[in-house]
Amino acid sequence: MTPTTLVLGSSSVYRARMLERLGVPFVQESPDVDERAFDGLLGDLGPEGLALRLARAKADSLARPGGSRQLLCADQVGVLEVEGAPPRLLHKPGTADACVAQLMALSGRTHALVNGIVLLDEATGEARTLVDRQELTMRPFEEAEARAYVELRAPLDCAGGYRIEDEGVRLFERIRSDDHTGIVGLPLLATARLLREAGLLAP
Repeated sequence: MTPTTLVLGSSSVYRARMLERLGVPFVQESPDVDERAFDGLLGDLGPEGLALRLARAKADSLARPGGSRQLLCADQVGVLEVEGAPPRLLHKPGTADACVAQLMALSGRTHALVNGIVLLDEATGEARTLVDRQELTMRPFEEAEARAYVELRAPLDCAGGYRIEDEGVRLFERIRSDDHTGIVGLPLLATARLLREAGLLAP
Protein backbone atom coordinates (compact mmCIF):
# COMPACT_ATOMS: atom_id res chain seq x y z
CA MET A 1 0.00 0.00 0.00
CA THR A 2 1.43 3.37 -1.03
CA PRO A 3 1.79 5.81 1.88
CA THR A 4 -0.47 8.85 1.69
CA THR A 5 1.39 11.98 0.66
CA LEU A 6 0.88 14.98 2.90
CA VAL A 7 1.14 18.29 1.06
CA LEU A 8 1.70 21.53 2.91
CA GLY A 9 -0.06 24.05 0.72
CA SER A 10 2.06 27.07 1.49
CA SER A 11 5.14 28.87 0.22
CA SER A 12 5.94 30.03 3.76
CA VAL A 13 9.26 28.89 5.20
CA TYR A 14 7.82 29.65 8.64
CA ARG A 15 4.96 27.16 8.25
CA ALA A 16 7.30 24.53 6.82
CA ARG A 17 9.60 24.83 9.81
CA MET A 18 6.64 24.54 12.17
CA LEU A 19 5.27 21.43 10.47
CA GLU A 20 8.71 19.78 10.61
CA ARG A 21 8.39 19.83 14.40
CA LEU A 22 5.61 17.22 14.20
CA GLY A 23 7.94 14.73 12.52
CA VAL A 24 5.52 13.92 9.69
CA PRO A 25 6.93 13.58 6.15
CA PHE A 26 5.49 16.13 3.75
CA VAL A 27 6.10 17.94 0.52
CA GLN A 28 5.46 21.63 -0.04
CA GLU A 29 3.50 23.23 -2.85
CA SER A 30 2.44 26.83 -3.40
CA PRO A 31 -1.31 27.43 -3.84
CA ASP A 32 -2.49 29.90 -6.46
CA VAL A 33 -4.87 32.15 -4.53
CA ASP A 34 -5.20 35.92 -4.52
CA GLU A 35 -5.73 36.45 -0.80
CA ARG A 36 -6.59 40.12 -1.13
CA ALA A 37 -9.52 39.25 -3.38
CA PHE A 38 -11.27 37.86 -0.28
CA ASP A 39 -10.92 41.02 1.85
CA GLY A 40 -14.47 42.12 1.20
CA LEU A 41 -15.84 38.98 2.86
CA LEU A 42 -14.69 39.97 6.35
CA GLY A 43 -17.96 41.69 7.20
CA ASP A 44 -20.08 38.68 6.23
CA LEU A 45 -17.83 35.85 7.45
CA GLY A 46 -16.00 37.40 10.39
CA PRO A 47 -12.29 36.68 10.99
CA GLU A 48 -12.80 32.99 11.72
CA GLY A 49 -14.94 32.37 8.66
CA LEU A 50 -12.61 34.36 6.43
CA ALA A 51 -9.56 32.45 7.61
CA LEU A 52 -11.28 29.14 6.88
CA ARG A 53 -12.53 30.34 3.49
CA LEU A 54 -8.99 31.32 2.50
CA ALA A 55 -7.49 28.05 3.72
CA ARG A 56 -10.10 26.04 1.80
CA ALA A 57 -9.49 28.11 -1.34
CA LYS A 58 -5.80 27.24 -1.11
CA ALA A 59 -6.56 23.55 -0.74
CA ASP A 60 -9.00 23.61 -3.66
CA SER A 61 -6.39 25.28 -5.86
CA LEU A 62 -4.01 22.36 -5.29
CA ALA A 63 -6.51 19.49 -5.56
CA ARG A 64 -6.06 17.18 -8.56
CA PRO A 65 -8.86 15.09 -10.10
CA GLY A 66 -8.29 11.46 -9.15
CA GLY A 67 -5.62 12.39 -6.62
CA SER A 68 -5.04 10.64 -3.31
CA ARG A 69 -3.07 13.19 -1.30
CA GLN A 70 -3.91 14.98 1.92
CA LEU A 71 -3.71 18.75 1.46
CA LEU A 72 -2.90 20.78 4.56
CA CYS A 73 -3.54 24.49 4.12
CA ALA A 74 -3.74 27.32 6.61
CA ASP A 75 -4.39 31.00 6.50
CA GLN A 76 -3.88 33.63 9.16
CA VAL A 77 -6.14 36.66 9.36
CA GLY A 78 -4.91 39.55 11.46
CA VAL A 79 -7.66 41.93 12.54
CA LEU A 80 -7.85 45.08 14.62
CA GLU A 81 -11.25 45.69 16.12
CA VAL A 82 -11.73 49.15 17.62
CA GLU A 83 -15.05 50.18 19.10
CA GLY A 84 -16.94 52.48 16.79
CA ALA A 85 -14.93 51.52 13.70
CA PRO A 86 -15.21 48.66 11.20
CA PRO A 87 -12.74 45.77 11.68
CA ARG A 88 -9.41 46.43 9.98
CA LEU A 89 -7.49 43.62 8.34
CA LEU A 90 -3.76 43.56 9.06
CA HIS A 91 -1.89 42.72 5.88
CA LYS A 92 1.75 42.07 5.12
CA PRO A 93 2.95 45.68 4.88
CA GLY A 94 5.41 45.25 2.00
CA THR A 95 7.25 48.53 2.62
CA ALA A 96 9.02 49.99 5.64
CA ASP A 97 6.72 53.01 5.84
CA ALA A 98 3.59 50.86 5.66
CA CYS A 99 5.05 48.59 8.32
CA VAL A 100 5.68 51.49 10.70
CA ALA A 101 2.20 52.89 10.06
CA GLN A 102 0.61 49.53 10.84
CA LEU A 103 2.61 49.14 14.04
CA MET A 104 1.54 52.60 15.16
CA ALA A 105 -2.11 51.66 14.57
CA LEU A 106 -1.56 48.70 16.91
CA SER A 107 0.32 50.65 19.60
CA GLY A 108 -1.54 50.41 22.92
CA ARG A 109 -4.28 48.23 21.41
CA THR A 110 -5.32 44.59 21.27
CA HIS A 111 -5.55 42.78 17.96
CA ALA A 112 -6.34 39.19 17.01
CA LEU A 113 -4.55 36.62 14.89
CA VAL A 114 -6.98 34.00 13.63
CA ASN A 115 -5.80 30.84 11.89
CA GLY A 116 -8.02 28.69 9.72
CA ILE A 117 -6.64 25.19 9.10
CA VAL A 118 -8.01 22.80 6.47
CA LEU A 119 -6.94 19.21 5.83
CA LEU A 120 -8.53 18.16 2.52
CA ASP A 121 -8.64 14.53 1.42
CA GLU A 122 -8.06 14.76 -2.32
CA ALA A 123 -9.72 11.41 -3.02
CA THR A 124 -12.98 11.89 -1.10
CA GLY A 125 -13.27 15.66 -0.90
CA GLU A 126 -13.68 15.42 2.87
CA ALA A 127 -12.31 18.48 4.65
CA ARG A 128 -11.35 18.57 8.30
CA THR A 129 -11.18 22.09 9.72
CA LEU A 130 -10.18 23.90 12.89
CA VAL A 131 -9.85 27.53 13.93
CA ASP A 132 -7.25 28.93 16.32
CA ARG A 133 -7.27 32.46 17.76
CA GLN A 134 -4.79 34.53 19.72
CA GLU A 135 -5.28 37.98 21.20
CA LEU A 136 -2.21 40.18 21.45
CA THR A 137 -1.91 43.51 23.21
CA MET A 138 0.86 45.91 22.31
CA ARG A 139 2.12 48.39 24.86
CA PRO A 140 2.07 52.07 23.88
CA PHE A 141 5.23 53.07 22.01
CA GLU A 142 6.47 55.97 19.91
CA GLU A 143 7.09 55.99 16.17
CA ALA A 144 10.86 56.15 16.67
CA GLU A 145 10.81 52.78 18.44
CA ALA A 146 8.62 51.23 15.74
CA ARG A 147 10.87 52.54 12.98
CA ALA A 148 14.03 51.33 14.74
CA TYR A 149 12.55 47.84 14.95
CA VAL A 150 11.48 47.84 11.29
CA GLU A 151 14.95 48.99 10.22
CA LEU A 152 16.54 46.25 12.34
CA ARG A 153 14.39 43.28 11.29
CA ALA A 154 12.38 44.37 8.21
CA PRO A 155 9.27 42.25 9.00
CA LEU A 156 7.66 43.33 5.75
CA ASP A 157 6.28 39.87 4.94
CA CYS A 158 4.46 39.43 8.27
CA ALA A 159 0.84 40.30 8.94
CA GLY A 160 0.81 43.04 11.54
CA GLY A 161 4.33 44.12 10.69
CA TYR A 162 6.21 42.21 13.38
CA ARG A 163 7.74 38.86 14.29
CA ILE A 164 7.04 37.66 17.79
CA GLU A 165 10.08 35.37 17.59
CA ASP A 166 12.57 38.23 17.32
CA GLU A 167 12.90 41.67 18.94
CA GLY A 168 9.30 42.36 17.99
CA VAL A 169 8.29 40.71 21.25
CA ARG A 170 9.51 43.84 23.05
CA LEU A 171 6.56 45.77 21.60
CA PHE A 172 4.03 43.62 23.48
CA GLU A 173 2.37 43.93 26.84
CA ARG A 174 0.24 40.76 26.91
CA ILE A 175 -0.54 37.68 24.82
CA ARG A 176 -3.58 35.46 25.33
CA SER A 177 -3.25 32.18 23.50
CA ASP A 178 -3.98 28.49 23.94
CA ASP A 179 -1.18 27.67 21.49
CA HIS A 180 1.58 30.21 20.94
CA THR A 181 2.73 28.43 17.75
CA GLY A 182 -0.36 29.86 16.08
CA ILE A 183 1.21 33.31 16.20
CA VAL A 184 3.70 32.14 13.56
CA GLY A 185 0.87 30.93 11.33
CA LEU A 186 0.52 27.17 11.85
CA PRO A 187 -0.90 26.23 15.27
CA LEU A 188 0.65 22.86 15.95
CA LEU A 189 -1.87 21.61 18.51
CA ALA A 190 -4.75 22.04 16.08
CA THR A 191 -2.69 20.74 13.17
CA ALA A 192 -1.66 17.63 15.10
CA ARG A 193 -5.30 16.98 15.98
CA LEU A 194 -6.33 17.05 12.31
CA LEU A 195 -3.43 14.81 11.27
CA ARG A 196 -4.34 12.26 13.96
CA GLU A 197 -7.97 12.22 12.80
CA ALA A 198 -6.75 11.48 9.27
CA GLY A 199 -4.41 8.71 10.45
CA LEU A 200 -1.30 10.63 9.44
CA LEU A 201 0.04 11.04 12.97
CA ALA A 202 0.23 8.30 15.55
CA PRO A 203 -1.92 8.87 18.66
